[in-house]
Amino acid sequence: MENALIDAAWEVLVEQGYHGFTYEAVAARAGTSKPVLYRRWPRREDLLVATLARHWRPLDLPDTGTLREDALALLRAVNAERARTVVLLHLQLADYFRETGTSFSDLRGRLRLADQPPPFVTLVARAVERGELTAEPRPERVVNLPFDLVRHDMLMAMGGVPDASIVEIVDKVWLPLLGLRRGDT
Repeated sequence: MENALIDAAWEVLVEQGYHGFTYEAVAARAGTSKPVLYRRWPRREDLLVATLARHWRPLDLPDTGTLREDALALLRAVNAERARTVVLLHLQLADYFRETGTSFSDLRGRLRLADQPPPFVTLVARAVERGELTAEPRPERVVNLPFDLVRHDMLMAMGGVPDASIVEIVDKVWLPLLGLRRGDT
């Protein structure tokens, strides 16, 4: 039953945004009553986070043997599986962010498993273990830059990013910032 409620909540969120994401709308879509929702999720934000958690599952991290190929594979997966959702969440949750005084980054932090580092942190750590990169501290902004740039391009284009842009982000921007050239990986 919980899955059906979450599915109904997702449909309401996608169609109506956070403004229309009410207990009334979700209950009507699910064919149930508001008390059923309140018992499981006492606050609207609880229902929202449960809904997003179900539809924002962690991606499998590639392990191709090189940092470049891992980064490309991850960004391609993000592009294929998350472009629509990233754009949707930024647009449909504007009222939520305004109402709660939070940001997409705050919400992403709530959805990420506590013991799970950001994906590019893991990719860089693997590259250090393989000897592709030196074990020097790197700013988090640099490590996570590929995802930030792809997300930016998704929002600017309101959809997926051309593969050539993904390759450019990795080869021309990120790897040089890490001290690598394309031929080094």
